[in-house]
Amino acid sequence: MSAGALQPTTDGARPAMGVFERWLTLWVFLCIVAGIVLGQWLPAPVQALGRMEVARVNIPVGLLIWVMIIPMLLKIDFGALGQVRQHWRGIAVTLGVNWALKPFSMALLAWVFIRLVFAPYLPAEQLDSYVAGLILLAAAPCTAMVFVWSQLTRGDPYFTLTQVALNDTIMVFAFAPIVGLLLGLSSITVPWDTLLTSVVLYIVVPVILAQLGRRRLLARGAGALERALSRLQPLSVGALLLTLVLLFGFQGGQILEQPLVIAMLAVPITIQVYLNSGIAYLLNRRLGVAHRVAGPSALIGASNFFELAVAVAISLFGFDSGAALATVVGVLIEVPVMLSVARLVNRSAAWYARGASVRAQAAEAQ
Repeated sequence: MSAGALQPTTDGARPAMGVFERWLTLWVFLCIVAGIVLGQWLPAPVQALGRMEVARVNIPVGLLIWVMIIPMLLKIDFGALGQVRQHWRGIAVTLGVNWALKPFSMALLAWVFIRLVFAPYLPAEQLDSYVAGLILLAAAPCTAMVFVWSQLTRGDPYFTLTQVALNDTIMVFAFAPIVGLLLGLSSITVPWDTLLTSVVLYIVVPVILAQLGRRRLLARGAGALERALSRLQPLSVGALLLTLVLLFGFQGGQILEQPLVIAMLAVPITIQVYLNSGIAYLLNRRLGVAHRVAGPSALIGASNFFELAVAVAISLFGFDSGAALATVVGVLIEVPVMLSVARLVNRSAAWYARGASVRAQAAEAQ
């Protein structure tokens, strides 16, 4: 999820979240209301926007997604990959949770809750789409808001930067195969041409453009990059909120008819955040990893790349699909849940340190 320009800090002060990040759930709720109202009052213009497609990719949303993602990617220094060895235990835990556990645990939770527990209360024709949206939500780790979570837990900024750069590199190659595998296992037809097109449009091209832009800006000095990020950030936030308004403009009728759908979709999302963050946190403690690394490791391991999930869900299943709705519910639920995880990490710091120090000393003695 998009965040402000956050630079690594080495002091112990806990920086405050920006107004947007602090009240993100409120902004999303207001976008839900605005989208539903527009969809009901002005259905023709909203539907006209939805029909502006090329190769099943919605042009307005595609442009908005680029405006969201590129400023975020400008902050990523892929040169940080050289620090992998320094934090290899924490990075190994996070990679394992991000890529070997989270997508598959979400697929299982989606199957249990959407196809079994809540199936009688959900529209039957949307069950596959809901499952697909939840899988898309969990298939790629968050890239920007993790800097906020890391700072709230006084995490090591260089570990966070290294982990994010590594995740972005892996995402270019692993996102499409993982999504294709899990959708196939869920008996959902995978339109591979559209999926691969989405990966190129929403990962490969933005990464290339952002890194070229970053290089040119840094050639003028670090201040040039900071100024560019400060100017682009309001556009990024506006694009995020406008995308949500459009999404809920298409989803409004379904939400008004079945308001409990959002609550039911929130259940597997909430469980997977606590499950994956807890596993990452405990594994780091078991390996004797420092708390300043374990905190961001747990939070990166649990968070999702909301913008990418929304973009691919729209491309694969359409604006008015259950998949698009499921990905949007993700940001509504994830922010307050992740804040609660950050509080748990901070409150358990003393308990964590006792166990981690004992194991670290034992490892050194061997």
